[in-house]
Amino acid sequence: MPRTKIAGIGMYVPKNVVTNNDLTRVMDTSDEWIQERTGIKERHYAIPFEDTTTTMGVEAAKIALERAGVSTSEIDFIIFTTISPDYYFPGCGVLAQRALGISDIGALDIRNQCSGFIYALSVGDQFIKTGMYKNILLIAAETHSYGLDFSTRGRNVSVIFGDGAGAVVLQPTGAELDEAPSPGVSPSSPSRGILSTHLHSDGSEAEMLSMINPGFHAGKFAPEKKPAKPAQPYGGLFITKQLLEKEDIYPYMDGPAVFKKAIIKFPEVILEALTANHLQTSDLRLLIPHQANLRISQMVQHKLKLRDDQVYNNIDKYGNTTAASIPIALCEAWENGKVKDNDIICLAAFGSGFTWASALIRW
Repeated sequence: MPRTKIAGIGMYVPKNVVTNNDLTRVMDTSDEWIQERTGIKERHYAIPFEDTTTTMGVEAAKIALERAGVSTSEIDFIIFTTISPDYYFPGCGVLAQRALGISDIGALDIRNQCSGFIYALSVGDQFIKTGMYKNILLIAAETHSYGLDFSTRGRNVSVIFGDGAGAVVLQPTGAELDEAPSPGVSPSSPSRGILSTHLHSDGSEAEMLSMINPGFHAGKFAPEKKPAKPAQPYGGLFITKQLLEKEDIYPYMDGPAVFKKAIIKFPEVILEALTANHLQTSDLRLLIPHQANLRISQMVQHKLKLRDDQVYNNIDKYGNTTAASIPIALCEAWENGKVKDNDIICLAAFGSGFTWASALIRW
């Protein structure tokens, strides 16, 4: 079986830059407070009636296609990962397909929150390795700014998130996949491409990082009696006074709980990828973690004893763009010359679900 390579990569962020000081106009916060807790200085927000999750994803895809030297007519499958789609249904995959003028091929939507890009990368990798597809367009995009609580009540969550998109084109390398890697494989080995992916989840604490409504949930997760007369229709669902008071229509995060879990699962899944390929942290050229919180990345770096030049962070400029954060960071690192041929690159994520994942790539 052939390995899978990233043949082209692109990113797009909206022109609208929102600084921490900008947020002080609508909530009780400060630049110092936000930077101390998250490492974020600014983020990009979608421009209403101009940027959507799909349009941003398409812009990133155009760049990835050009860099891969691939035309839209050569794409034989699309994977789109997001938790903030333009429509409740259909998904963004077919919307991006339409915008790019691509007909008849399959389009798959993936919802795995912050781990979405790695989950999508793993799915694409299986299709390439089996020979089912030759050119897969993978898009990760998010528009969070349309659904955040921009008040003091919601600041713990709202200051974190930003909007943007990243995209890659996946192709076979032509090199055969080893049945099993040999101990002591050198980082200079010519066997390039995606070496392995590792996916995990645990739904036992799903509500610790969640957005419960709009949506439907039943049984023990919704013990309250259904109101006899909904208060007002909204987007085909119903927002009641009770939901507004409970803040269920906004994202919820138990920050300390998420932090504690993340600093355990991040190192575990990174070491899992290295061990599976008989490599050590010293072989790692660059770790690109999901940009959730700079303090989490720093703690992971400390636990794994990685040098500063082995970890790439850009959360200070973009905030947390969930599924899009890894491809945005990977694209920026590549553009800045920090990713070169034969480099061992590890991508790792942890997020809502909880889900966590890693991918090891020889560039």
